[in-house]
This record gives sequence, structure tokens and C-alpha cells, in this order.
Amino acid sequence: MNNRVLSLVIDRLFVAVITLVIVSFTVFFATEMLPGDVAEILLGQAATPEAVAGLRTAMHLDQPAILRFIWWLGGLATGDLGTSYANNMPVADLIGGRFLNSLKLAGVTTLFSVPIALALGITAATLRGSLYDRIVTMATVAVISVPEFMVATSAVLIFAVYLKWLPALSFANEVHSIGELLRVFAMPVITLAFVISAQIIRMTRAAVIETLNTPYVEMALLKGASRSRMVLKHALPNALGPIVNAVALSLSYLLGGVIIVEIIFNYPGISKLMVDAVATRDLPLIQTCTMIFCLGYLLLITIADIIAILSNPRLR
Repeated sequence: MNNRVLSLVIDRLFVAVITLVIVSFTVFFATEMLPGDVAEILLGQAATPEAVAGLRTAMHLDQPAILRFIWWLGGLATGDLGTSYANNMPVADLIGGRFLNSLKLAGVTTLFSVPIALALGITAATLRGSLYDRIVTMATVAVISVPEFMVATSAVLIFAVYLKWLPALSFANEVHSIGELLRVFAMPVITLAFVISAQIIRMTRAAVIETLNTPYVEMALLKGASRSRMVLKHALPNALGPIVNAVALSLSYLLGGVIIVEIIFNYPGISKLMVDAVATRDLPLIQTCTMIFCLGYLLLITIADIIAILSNPRLR
């Protein structure tokens, strides 16, 4: 790794850290601006002013917001996620199992959708202008135009209500075999795969076509290289950066954009936990869930950028 590549990687990591600090500041003060008083919500409307004031003092809500932000940020840095207001339990205990469930759903969706999407995008670019390419492009545009809640609702109506093939609700703890895995994750995975696959197909196709139009690829074709060798040997390695960015952007949707899917299928993931926390104005839980989404997104984008830097032959 030469000095310029190393410098770019370090700069990207530094930008990611600064961005995370800015995001944490925004998340904390945005949740602080939510309407309603936490103490009054927890104690109920019949609570006396003295009881509300006492609870606010016990929860340190009477302290300046900037001090509470510093304490909260320090806790995050040391692994102390705080205590849930509504459940009086450590936030880490509440999130642990839910986070694993969301990772399971994201992992199954990734294994199912990414290989198919990459194959469709690469073959569509290779056969650009053919009937196959037009069908893939039209199907991709059609899928992108349909919101995920409509896909999820249609899946429930078709496979659970009319055909009765799959359960309408998904319980991640009931997985003990391959058959149960397919039944539990089938409809959530299909719904999420529709959204992220379409984006990956479009961006992969565009990246490969752009690389195929470069002079060195055309020179390889003139020298007698086969079409498959031209794509696999010359085009794909140079289109790796945009493709990895496309996959990272699409997968980042799985971290925070599955709220609708988890709500519709009653899937016990972290997104549904955050929605429940908003209803009870459980600030530590909301803030932690949001930071997990932001950290996951930043991690994926940073890894994609580093791979793009390392795979750039001009920088090497």
C-alpha cells in the first residue's frame, strides 16, 4: 500500500469518526425535542407536581442538556447504554436479542438477494440492448416504483390469507430447522429483497456498462478476447468500486429501513423496538437504536469507500 492510498484510507476513517460525533449530537438533541415530559408520561396524569419533580431529579432530567449529552456520549464510548425509562432495565439487555433478530433477517436477505442482483445486473450489462436487458430493466423500474409496505401487504394477502402457504407473522425464536427458517423469513425476506435487489441491479448494470465503454476494454475486444473474458477479466475488476458502493448503500437500508416490514409481520427486531420506545418516549432506548442504525450505515459506507480506494488501479 503506497503513501497516497494509506493517506486516503486514514482520511476516510477520520471523516467517519467526525461524522459519527456530529450524528450523535443531532440524535441526542432531536430526541430531546420530542413533545411531552418523560416524568409525566411515566407517572401518569394523576401524578402530583412534587412526584414529577422528584422523578425528573432522579433521572437527571433537571440537568442542562449539554451535560447530559456529554454523560451519554461517554457512556456510549465505554459501552454503558443507560437504563430504559419505561422498563427500568439496562438498554443493552433490551436490545441484545432484538439486534440479533435484525441481523438474522439482514443476513438471510443479503445471502438471498445480493448474488441474484449482481448476476442480473452483470448479465444485463453484458447483453445490453437485448430483449433480456429490456425485461430486466423494466422489471427493476417496476419494483422500485412499488413501496415496500405494498409489497409486504400483498405478500400477506397472497401467501398467508388466500394460499395459506406461509404464516402472516414472523417469530424469529421459532427457528429449529431449515423448513422453519424458510417459513419464518420467507415473506420479510421477499419484501426486503424486492427493494434492495432493484437498486443493486440498476447500479451494477450502469457501472459495468460504463466500464465496458472504456478504450482498454474495447482494445481487449479487438484483440480477440471473448465476451465473458472481457467482462470478468477487464470490466468487473475496474467496476468493483461502484458495485461495492451500490451493495453497501442497498444493505444500509436493511439496518434502518425495515421498520415497516417488522411492523407488518410483527417481527421482533430492533426497528420494532424503537417504534415501541417512541410511543413511550423512552429516550435512552430511542437514542441507542438510532445510533446503531447510524453506526451500521457509516460502517458499510466507510468499508465500501476503502474497498473502492484499494481497488482503484490508478491509485495503486
